[in-house]
Amino acid sequence: MITNNKQERVTSQKKIILDFLKSVKTHPSTEEVYLAVKKKLPRISLGTVYRNLKDLKEKGEIQEVFSGVSHYDGDMSPHAHFICEKCDKIFDIFEKIDVPKKTKVGKIKNYQVYYYGFCKKCKKTLS
Repeated sequence: MITNNKQERVTSQKKIILDFLKSVKTHPSTEEVYLAVKKKLPRISLGTVYRNLKDLKEKGEIQEVFSGVSHYDGDMSPHAHFICEKCDKIFDIFEKIDVPKKTKVGKIKNYQVYYYGFCKKCKKTLS
């Protein structure tokens, strides 16, 4: 497969990693991606997964969400993330966020918004 104007090959590993991330609603860590992809590609190495995740992120095909360790999101639609400070789960928030197209410092190309707090489940255990 060929993509864009760079004439870069899309490997089967990269396609399987991207397909996996687009198929889940969770935000798996690198290790979780590796374990899931290894079921389809038993000979894939953790290093290959790291390299492909980095490449997919740099190309804007996935998002990296950092909460102590890197997690990945295959949903590239505009949304924010809620990170629970107790269980470290990451949740998507799809409420509209008004983001200006330009600011005094420059034009906004992309953005990420993180909210921190306690998820419903953890909030119950704190009471």
